[in-house]
Amino acid sequence: MNKTKGLVASILFLIVFLSIYFFRKDSTQPYQVNRGMIFGTIYNIKYQYKKDIQTDIEKELKRFELSLSPFNKQSIISHINNNIPDVKADKWFTDVFNKSKEIYELSDGYFDPTVSPLINAWGFGFEKSDSVTQELIDSLLVFVGMNKISLDKQGRIIKTDPRIKLDFSAIAKGYGCDVVGSYLKKRGIHNFMVDIGGEIVAQGVNPAGNCWSIGIRVPKEEEMAEPVRWIEKASLCDAAMATSGNYLNYHVKDGKKFAHTINPKDGKPIQRSLLSATVFSKDCMTADALATTFMVIGLDKALRMAESLPNVEAYFISANKTDTTGYNITATSGINKYISNK
Repeated sequence: MNKTKGLVASILFLIVFLSIYFFRKDSTQPYQVNRGMIFGTIYNIKYQYKKDIQTDIEKELKRFELSLSPFNKQSIISHINNNIPDVKADKWFTDVFNKSKEIYELSDGYFDPTVSPLINAWGFGFEKSDSVTQELIDSLLVFVGMNKISLDKQGRIIKTDPRIKLDFSAIAKGYGCDVVGSYLKKRGIHNFMVDIGGEIVAQGVNPAGNCWSIGIRVPKEEEMAEPVRWIEKASLCDAAMATSGNYLNYHVKDGKKFAHTINPKDGKPIQRSLLSATVFSKDCMTADALATTFMVIGLDKALRMAESLPNVEAYFISANKTDTTGYNITATSGINKYISNK
């Protein structure tokens, strides 16, 4: 009995000693700050480590681009979109494809990465269109739908129509944050924040020893040329956050505003009072996909869906012309985990 107690005491001592050792070791290391471009957007990465490893991080990001970037003609997704034979999906493509299928089914088809032909038609993608008719929309909807494309056990994409194209822009940035976060953890880094185009993964603490403080911006398009104002600050420790909004990316034609988020059901830009949706989750891939989904389905459905999902909280900003601020705030019941004064 005494030997058992002694063994337990020794193990506890070792755990405490190692915890203190690694804490002190981390506390003496500087925080590195890396910035660059990926997926046509800016990344901002902060991490506590003995040296700057931006070159290694960018190598990982370049490998990631070769899987999922539609801007890279040599990427797996570009080859699949162009129907190049015998192309096999890698792990990154497979993860994003499977998660997209999951959210597609969960949202009753409102999250759909095959909607890119419609995005192009409305002038938000690679191509520009001067006019969009109902006839054009109907012709494109024929080959839109994640139920029309699958991935076999050998990693090959099967399409019901060769014109089907994938665009994971509504989920890939979030997954990119997860990928970089996993890479940093493999390097033994415990405190970091990864931001790719506003999608964020955070672990541990910031240089001040607190959870990472992340702003949710005031949804006003006229502020693009002005300093960004924040409507709220979220606190992230070991969590992910993603925001989708329509107040910055839109077209105006004949006095009518067309948002960049397309409803895959009718092929048209959404016209809703919801200005932005911020989602908190354990992983950024899920948060990113859900943020887009919530923008498409609207506030009421989005709130119900968010409340029904485990480990998901959401913060919604919707337009309110009668309020002096111009907007309303709605949030899930557990939002206090991330935003303390709500």
